[in-house]
Amino acid sequence: MAGPPPHLLTLADLTVPQIHRLLSHSVALKSTTHLWLRPHGSLSAKRASALRMPPQSLFLKTVALLFSKRSTRTRLASETAAAMLGGRALFLGRDDIQLGVNESPRDTARVIGGMTEGIFARVGDHSEIEELVKWSPVPVVNALSSLWHPTQILADLLTLHEHAHLFTPGASPPDPKKKELPALRPLTIAYVGDSANVLHDMLVTYPRLGHKLRVATPADPKYRAPPAVWDRVVELRCDRNDGIWWGEDPKEAVRGADVVMTDTWISMGQEAEAEQRYKDFEGYQVTEELCREGGANPEWKFMHCLPRKKNEVNDEVFYGERSLVFPQADNRKWTTMAVFDLVIGKWDLEKDGRPRWTKEKRLKEDEKKAGKTAEAAANAQAAKAAAEEVAANN
Repeated sequence: MAGPPPHLLTLADLTVPQIHRLLSHSVALKSTTHLWLRPHGSLSAKRASALRMPPQSLFLKTVALLFSKRSTRTRLASETAAAMLGGRALFLGRDDIQLGVNESPRDTARVIGGMTEGIFARVGDHSEIEELVKWSPVPVVNALSSLWHPTQILADLLTLHEHAHLFTPGASPPDPKKKELPALRPLTIAYVGDSANVLHDMLVTYPRLGHKLRVATPADPKYRAPPAVWDRVVELRCDRNDGIWWGEDPKEAVRGADVVMTDTWISMGQEAEAEQRYKDFEGYQVTEELCREGGANPEWKFMHCLPRKKNEVNDEVFYGERSLVFPQADNRKWTTMAVFDLVIGKWDLEKDGRPRWTKEKRLKEDEKKAGKTAEAAANAQAAKAAAEEVAANN
């Protein structure tokens, strides 16, 4: 492999075509792979004969899961994704290795990178993953840090695209057999809660994709986006053209919202602040009443990255027909698979985002070959006729 390895720390580092490429690839992988996961014998002979293996870009390769924080969805997604790509995910918890005890991040990054082909790191402070990137000889993907959570937002976006018909009256659900990313109209997305890593990657992504964000957080500055995040928002011009509205009133935030999102009010490591945080977030629980009084779109949908506590959203919404939380969780698997395939398996994230081999291109190539074949046949026929004419004249 030539050149430095690609890394993924935040979606702010990706172009819009690269984000679309990851989403489109997720759809293709999901369509190709999910049939293999059905009970044996449940497919017709015709469908079984049409099965195609997903890419095996991780064959004989290992992805190190360097997790300093507990995880459910991220660990499940990464271990299953690596297996489907033909590789192995090796879990390295904080109590399993020497990092932070007898060994520096620099040495750890070099040792892990010397024995595995990628690092999926779930860390505390964002500086920890930046240090890994600095010294790792293999790709590093951010599984969660204090500032960013890119793989979560990819799953959220895939979920929105798959449910695009819910936001357009009269539209039909997408055909699950198709390997194409369903088109999604521009949405108004409300976020009610703490300014944490999930919101941060939303801030640098959704406005660039044409969506508007409406955010409500308590007045205390600690609930606002930190400078390191807001600098990227400004750099990418996501704060322009009414791309982001930010206030303190959750009812105002949900005005006109197609989607309402929230996240935990107390992240891992903030347990000592729980009492004060519950006071600060009073009135922020997502309910039917909140969204009705705030003027959300009557058909609004709800999303949450999980795990969820009842303070954040009540059971009526969380388990109701508006909720997309479990398809959202399921999609962590497919978007992580796409990231592992392109970033770790193929080092291929720098492509322009256009599929390398589209149906249209294939048809054009077939037409080109057919044209050459027809031309060659015509030339051969002409040569034969000419030869016969010469023979007759002689």
